[in-house]
Amino acid sequence: MNQFESRQSQSQLNKNEGWVVQVYSSNRRLLCMLEPSHGWIFLIGCGFGLLLSVIWFNATRNSPPLESTPPTDSLILPVD
Repeated sequence: MNQFESRQSQSQLNKNEGWVVQVYSSNRRLLCMLEPSHGWIFLIGCGFGLLLSVIWFNATRNSPPLESTPPTDSLILPVD
């Protein structure tokens, strides 16, 4: 194998690499960069929030209603 063949094999894209989204401003400065871990954390957070809201909804629906205390006789204040 000569040097030309080894250079071609190195230039092939590795399909197992993750993706990266880079956002630049108009003056070509890097504003932010999103990596695959950001996407997974976002999806896990959405799933956890959905699970928490379903549990909260079911807990409040199945709990007995709060009993309100009857109003007590309050003092009548004079109005000027």
